[in-house]
Amino acid sequence: MTISFFKYEGAGNDFILIDNRKNETELSAAMISAMCRRHFGIGADGLIMLEEDPAYDFSMRYFNADGREATLCGNGGRCVVAFARRLGLIDKKTVFSAADGVHHAQIISSDANTSVVSLQMHDIGQWEKQNEDYIINTGSPHLVRFVEECSKTDVVAEGRKIRYSPPFRKSGINVNFVSVSNDTVEMRTYERGVEDETLACGTGAVAVALAVTLRGKESPVTLNARGGELKVNFRFDGNRFTDIRLEGPATFVFEGIINIGEEG
Repeated sequence: MTISFFKYEGAGNDFILIDNRKNETELSAAMISAMCRRHFGIGADGLIMLEEDPAYDFSMRYFNADGREATLCGNGGRCVVAFARRLGLIDKKTVFSAADGVHHAQIISSDANTSVVSLQMHDIGQWEKQNEDYIINTGSPHLVRFVEECSKTDVVAEGRKIRYSPPFRKSGINVNFVSVSNDTVEMRTYERGVEDETLACGTGAVAVALAVTLRGKESPVTLNARGGELKVNFRFDGNRFTDIRLEGPATFVFEGIINIGEEG
C-alpha cells in the first residue's frame, strides 16, 4: 500500500498525519506501529487521521505508536488544526470532533511552517489525590508526581514502574514528573502506548498545570517540556476548572510517501 503522509511536531511531540477525508486509507495496528517506529519507519509518537465529519470542520482519530486507537492527544490536536489549515479546510478558527467529544481551536499566529495554536479542552471537575500524586483525566488519564528535580529523574524506569503497577496495568496511565522552582515548572512525561518518554505531552501539560494550581499556583501556567514551551490558561473556582486552553507551536516538518505491507 502506498500512503501519502505529512509529519508535524508540537514542542517535540511528533506525529504522522494522513488526509483521510475520502476514507480510502485503512491501517492495521501493525502498519501504524511500523510507520511510527524510529530508525525503521517514519518515526513518530503517534498517527492522526483527519477525516470528514458532517457536523463539524473535520474529525480527528488518534493512534498511539503501538498502533492502538487512543483517546485525545493535546499536541496532536493542535497539530491537526495546523494541518487542516494547510489543506485549506479552515482559516483561523475551527470546531472539530475527537474521541472525547468536540473541540474548539484557534490559530493565534503562523508563518510558513509553524502555527501557534490554542486548543480548548473539556472542563474538569474531578481528580484524585493519592498521597502527594494527582490523578487527572484531561482527555487521557494522567498521574502527576512532584519531584525535587525532574531533570535527574529516570523517567522511563520510574514511569514504567507506575504505568505497569496493578492499578494501571490493564488500561495504562501516562506519568508526569514535575519540579517547581519559583515561577518555573519543568515537566517530563512517560506515555502509555509509546511506552517511552516523549519530548512533550499536551494532555499531560494540562494535567500538570491543574495539579500545580491545586498546590497554589495561578493561571496561566507556563510549562517547560524537553521539546519546548507550552502554556495552559483556565478558570478555577475551587471546585471546577473551566475554559481550559492548551497553547503552543505546531510545526510542519515534511511530507512524503511510504510503501508499506499489510503486516507492516
